[in-house]
Amino acid sequence: MATKRFARREDLGLTPAEFALLRRLDSPRKIQAYLYGLKQNFEVGGDTCRPVRAVLRTESAHCIEGAMLAACAMWIQGEPPLLLDMRAVRDFDHVVALFKRRGLWGAISKTNGIGLRWRDPVYRSLRELAMSYFNIYFNLRGERTLRRYSRPVNLSRFDNRNWMTTEKPIWFIAEHLCDIPHISLLTSTMEKNLTRLDRRSMQGEMVGHRKK
Repeated sequence: MATKRFARREDLGLTPAEFALLRRLDSPRKIQAYLYGLKQNFEVGGDTCRPVRAVLRTESAHCIEGAMLAACAMWIQGEPPLLLDMRAVRDFDHVVALFKRRGLWGAISKTNGIGLRWRDPVYRSLRELAMSYFNIYFNLRGERTLRRYSRPVNLSRFDNRNWMTTEKPIWFIAEHLCDIPHISLLTSTMEKNLTRLDRRSMQGEMVGHRKK
């Protein structure tokens, strides 16, 4: 069994209060519940990619901001701070935090899309996990838009850039997720034969969306 590496407060640069809050989120379910309680960051003043400290201060996040907070909380519990990027066409990409239980993958997610949230750790591969989002990953035209997924990205690689506490936007993480290779989920033939969601299915998946 791999030795756990617990992130210390001093290493992360968090205040005692910030660290105590995240340390209380001592399971993936508790982290997900905390993300559910955050306001949705609609970026009304322009695009944002804010560090963990800013999310804690504003109590709001969008998907990559929530995923980074979740990854940081997992690291404090001795688990690697992993992100997975899912790439879409004619739609927004989606980023989740990854965790493993008994060799199976699960995901923690902050999003306004009901179907794109939490995943229980029941997936034998990252492809299985990504495909679990496929059917309800759609744009407002009803097109199923998910196409690719990345390998796990360990945020510890950015330790020297203070991604938890800097006062500047941390676009370098978003850019890294864009630049790394992604694996296709569909063949070109599959893409050509995709159907659109019917209006009732779209309306059902939109229930619970938060308004700007």
